[in-house]
Amino acid sequence: MKALKSLRLHIGLFGRMNVGKSSFLNRITQQSISIVSEVSGTTTDVVEKSMELLPVGPVTFLDTAGFDDASVLGEKRVQKTNKILNRCDVAVLITDNFKLQNSEIDMINKFKELNIPYFVVVNKQDDNLNVQSDFLVTSTLTDNFIIDKFKAELIKYLPDDFVNSPKIVGDLLQEKDIVILVIPIDKEAPKGRIILPQVQTLRDILDSNCISIVVKENELKDALDNLKCAPKLVITDSQAFENVAKIVPESIPLTSFSMLFARLKGDLHEFIKGSEQIEKLKDGSKILFLESCTHHAIDDDIARVKIPKLLQKFTGKKLIFEYYTGHDMPNLEEYDLIVHCGACMTNRKEILSRIMLANKFNIPITNYGIVISYCLKILPRAIKMFL
Repeated sequence: MKALKSLRLHIGLFGRMNVGKSSFLNRITQQSISIVSEVSGTTTDVVEKSMELLPVGPVTFLDTAGFDDASVLGEKRVQKTNKILNRCDVAVLITDNFKLQNSEIDMINKFKELNIPYFVVVNKQDDNLNVQSDFLVTSTLTDNFIIDKFKAELIKYLPDDFVNSPKIVGDLLQEKDIVILVIPIDKEAPKGRIILPQVQTLRDILDSNCISIVVKENELKDALDNLKCAPKLVITDSQAFENVAKIVPESIPLTSFSMLFARLKGDLHEFIKGSEQIEKLKDGSKILFLESCTHHAIDDDIARVKIPKLLQKFTGKKLIFEYYTGHDMPNLEEYDLIVHCGACMTNRKEILSRIMLANKFNIPITNYGIVISYCLKILPRAIKMFL
């Protein structure tokens, strides 16, 4: 089974037009992924390719358009190239000259601004492959060692959270611990399956050599009563938080899938701090819901129905709710609070970039599960085990 894209290392390939970015990608993947041409501007949109790059592991390459594109559509292409930065765990600047141009230096400054590890590849150096340089020197046409050289360089720049493979919950457990997962089967549960965060959490528990018990909320009390010893942890879907909290004794740690993913994919402490803004909301306050994936909203949708109802009831205010789906970001200046989804379909780098952007505009940001537990007044209990 292939690794999920959201768990892969995202490697962005950046450079001026016609420096050989697409040729480089084709050589590394050993496939014709991107169209190669002597005509400048051949790559007009981001090309994505996922593969197993041993010994690094599962990766996704993002081949971007040249950032010096001055054509009619160039501005839009460059905008897309810049937006890809928010998804990059590692950036590779590809050039064809040892002396960097101003546009290339500007791109490096963007890498630094967003805290993206990066290195420079000097391509088209058929006669200079043995030159000593701080850059990786290669040629997509004649360098027989290009793949090995690239992997060796990439390993130097791997982010700590990729090298150390952070766990969803396993780092909080010990072998043989019992964990109860409360999974409601409602309209949002896909037919014949359970949703991705629940699947990933279950796998992480199994990988940690712990014992997992999966129940619906109306079976939880029976499960607790039938256990010879108390579970180490109960994890619930956020939407069942209120009922589950009433059933699970205070002596048993309780949290939610959304809380675990806030810790895994983003910055839990930043999200908790963002939830404090709920108390300050006023009539007419605008709240932006950010969703990572596209889906059809159902009658009882968590973002469009359940959380807005909770917020209106908790604050007693008439609030304005707006929604944005995908990798892009709208203008944030007009919002009083950002509420992010669980981020099961995107990578950690993108969430951290969004948090950074929210901080830049001084706008509090939180996530679904934290908002729900805050409004139900059980947030202190839900985060106790993380503090």
